[in-house]
Amino acid sequence: MVKDKLFVVIGLGSFGTAVATQLAKNKCRVTGMDQDRDRVDQLKGILWEGVVADATQKEALEVLPLKTAESVIISMGENITLSILATFHVMELGAHRVIVKGVTDEHGQSLKKLDVHRVVFPEKEIAEQLADKETWPNVIDNLALGPGGYAFVEVAVPDNFAGKTLRDIDLRRRFGLTVVGVRKSLDGGDVEVNPSADFLLMPDHVLLMIGKKDEIERFRERD
Repeated sequence: MVKDKLFVVIGLGSFGTAVATQLAKNKCRVTGMDQDRDRVDQLKGILWEGVVADATQKEALEVLPLKTAESVIISMGENITLSILATFHVMELGAHRVIVKGVTDEHGQSLKKLDVHRVVFPEKEIAEQLADKETWPNVIDNLALGPGGYAFVEVAVPDNFAGKTLRDIDLRRRFGLTVVGVRKSLDGGDVEVNPSADFLLMPDHVLLMIGKKDEIERFRERD
């Protein structure tokens, strides 16, 4: 893990606080801004620097290390107008990688027009992952990989795959999926990275795959 990376988190509600806390746990420096002093004070032991100010005011944002931060993460609650205004100012001040918490699809489209790096919808993404796990028993975990429609998924080896090689099941040709690794136990254990086509699958193995979401869905619905 690379230490001492610098991040800026604007908006210290529940989402912003969770992001700032995890970044600090990952040994990163975090500058946090919120106009609510109590929120900033509550994170004194976590933030490298805390700023009490209104993020919709360009002058207030000028004190932040926007140009040197790895990413600027903006979470302005449910107020779409304030979120867009803060994002516009941050981009104008030279932040090179901006991630914004979206509120609605229309909000997300507006943010994309500002050329932000990524728009996240935490509740929607978690809900989709939960629904997939509940309806697809073999799924252990899944993770969206940005806006391109790709995802990473961990799938317990289905019964009809056990005893076969990766060449036999041929997931790339049949579904467009790439197997990037195989975990050798459902409970964890070693991972075979970039396994060969002759790798033999066992009942307690886990497939680690990358593919487009519609390709993963086709795999899920296979006969």
